Amino acid sequence: MTQEILVLGATGKTGRRVVDALKAAGATVRAASRSSAVRFDWSDESTWQPALSGTTAAYVIAPHDPAAAAPFVAQAEASGVRLVLLSGKALDEIPNDVFAGMHAAEAAVRASGLPWTILRANNFAQNFSEELWQQGVRAGRLALPVDDTPEPFVDVQDIAEVAALVLTSEDHDGQTYNLTGPAAITFDTAVAKISSALGRTVELVKLTPDEYRETLLSEGLSENDATELNGMYEAMRKGLLATPTDDVSRLLGREATDFDTYVAGALDAWR
Repeated sequence: MTQEILVLGATGKTGRRVVDALKAAGATVRAASRSSAVRFDWSDESTWQPALSGTTAAYVIAPHDPAAAAPFVAQAEASGVRLVLLSGKALDEIPNDVFAGMHAAEAAVRASGLPWTILRANNFAQNFSEELWQQGVRAGRLALPVDDTPEPFVDVQDIAEVAALVLTSEDHDGQTYNLTGPAAITFDTAVAKISSALGRTVELVKLTPDEYRETLLSEGLSENDATELNGMYEAMRKGLLATPTDDVSRLLGREATDFDTYVAGALDAWR
C-alpha cells in the first residue's frame, strides 16, 4: 500500500518547499491548504479529518489559534498519523502569550501517544524576500525593533529538506531539532549584504517596541498580533535566538546554507 504524506500549508513559504523535497525523495504527497484540491483550514474543523484520512505522516505548521492545536492532534492520533511539527527556537524561554499557537501545538503533540518530531526554527532568511520584510527591502527602508544582537537566519530550503528527511524515516521520533543557519549575523550586516548585492542602499531603521507597535496597528494588524510580533523581537534582542546549532548539517550531511548564498539566489524578489 502506498504511504501518503500530508503537507499542511502546502502553498506557503515552508510547505511548498516541503512538497517539492518530498517529491524529489520519491514520496507520495497529499498537499493541503485552504486553496488546494485537498482543502485544509484551521478555522474549519470539518476539513481536518478528510485531509488526514489515509495518510501515514503529516507536516504541520503550528496554528495561529491555540485552541485548534489539541483537537487537531486528537484527530491525528485517532488516525494514527505521525506528526512533524514546525515550531520556534527557544520556545521554552518565550512567554506563553507570545506564539501561543506554537506553545499549544508543542504541548498537544508531546502529550499525545503519537510518534512525533519537532523542528524549532530560527527566523527564516526568506523573511527578507518573501512577505514579512520584502516590501521594506524593495522600498529601500526596512524599519524593525532590532538592535545589534546577531541572528543565525535559517534558509527555508534547509528546513524543507530536514522535514522531508524526518517525514520519510522513523529514526527521528521523539526528537526536537533546532534549525539555524551556520553563523549569526546582525540585521545591519544582513541588510548591508543585501544592499551590496542589489547595488543600491537599503536603510535599516531601528524602531523602539512602541514605535513598531504603532506601525503595525496603523497597517491594520490587531493588538494581539502586534503584541506577538513585538514578543518575537524581544526574544531576539535578549539573545535567545542568537546561537547557531549544527542540527541542519548533522541531519543533511552538508553545511547549512549561509546568508550570502541565500542573497545571491533571492535578488529577483527585490527588483
